[in-house]
Amino acid sequence: MVVKNNGYQQSVFFSSSNSIMASMYSISNSVIEYFYLKSTNDGLAVENIELKNQIIKLQNQIDVYNHSKKYGSVKINPDKEINFIYAKVINNSTNKLLNYITINKGKRDGLYPDMGVINEDGVVGVVSNVSEKFSVVIPIINPKIQINSKFAHNNYSGPVQWDGHDYRYAKLNDIARHVKFADGDSVVTSGYSKSFPEGLLIGIVNKHNIKESDAYYDIRVKLCVNYRTLTHVQVINYSNFNEQQNLEKSVE
Repeated sequence: MVVKNNGYQQSVFFSSSNSIMASMYSISNSVIEYFYLKSTNDGLAVENIELKNQIIKLQNQIDVYNHSKKYGSVKINPDKEINFIYAKVINNSTNKLLNYITINKGKRDGLYPDMGVINEDGVVGVVSNVSEKFSVVIPIINPKIQINSKFAHNNYSGPVQWDGHDYRYAKLNDIARHVKFADGDSVVTSGYSKSFPEGLLIGIVNKHNIKESDAYYDIRVKLCVNYRTLTHVQVINYSNFNEQQNLEKSVE
């Protein structure tokens, strides 16, 4: 009755009411946006993969044009005949000795063992087992695999392998004492593998030392991928994988 029959009280009441309702609508919209954020992120990840594949395709077309203009023939370097397949991480471990990642793509999506896996930050791991709808990825933080790598600035190569301790770091092995490098140098894929093209970031030299009697450095690399926040990955589809694999098996 006070509010209804008094203009001032009525004005104050409705002003306060509108303020409360505005706050409630703001909270409601924030909640709705949060639930839509997941699908938005998924959509952006897929779009990024599509754009990446289009860029590779256009670059290869430019290379073909330049080669044909110069030599009169069509040619694409085989290591550039790749594209990327988007996948979502549905299971992941970082606190075990033999960690693994499960993704939601399998044989029906064109996946097979030994395909390289990356994300927007760098190298994640290698596909190990594949079923019709799912795949298991062995990440760098599993001592069962080694990633062929090199220093970005001087091309000296060596394998990166996890020592089973901290999920943030791995070891770079077989770097002789005469090699010149420093903390902060980038470690990238060497290209000596069917799984990864050359130049993909693995990590940064975090710490190194060598004893007087040692022939090789003890090098710790800070991995570029944060495995505890990993949600989306890109599987590298190398078009010439089988041809290269069969040729190498024939030599063996």
